Amino acid sequence: MSAPGDGRTLLLVEDDEALQVRLGAALRRRGFEVIAARSAEEAVRASRTDSPELALVDLRLPDGDGIGVVRRIHEADPTTNIVVFTGYGSIATALEAVKVGASWFLTKPADADEILAAFARGDETLREALGLPAFDAPNDNPPAHSPPSLARVEWEHIQRVMADCGGNVSHAAKALGIHRRSLQRKLGRKPNLR
Repeated sequence: MSAPGDGRTLLLVEDDEALQVRLGAALRRRGFEVIAARSAEEAVRASRTDSPELALVDLRLPDGDGIGVVRRIHEADPTTNIVVFTGYGSIATALEAVKVGASWFLTKPADADEILAAFARGDETLREALGLPAFDAPNDNPPAHSPPSLARVEWEHIQRVMADCGGNVSHAAKALGIHRRSLQRKLGRKPNLR
């Protein structure tokens, strides 16, 4: 049996260098030719130079949003199988990405196997190479993916608001509509994010 990637090109759009290197290495070991981009501009340029068969796109990039990247990759080549990757669990944003051309979305952290299972939703050949069953309906989930828990969604939402407020607990508590001490308690205990 050949490697799941079988030499297919995969555009990996991730601004976190350590994560990009780790995922890139894992995907190369699985037989993909990985093209890395750390910004929206780099991603669009790479996809126009050599249209990838697969693209994993982070939704938050330093020079733009991933939705625009998804839209431009999809416009350039509608056959590119695009999965969006978000660290903040923004389901509404991920669903917007699906509307403009992504085939699925994942919340971080996700490993290479979960990423491949997400790509397999729209790629029968990859699904067979991974040994995954066929999906009977469009809403079936691949076996390696499960919805995030409520605790994880809450934690990621708090982290996003904290980032938007520059780490200021008082401002974040006000934006979340909770008492500052309640937010401090939530920040002090990281839940099981499974």
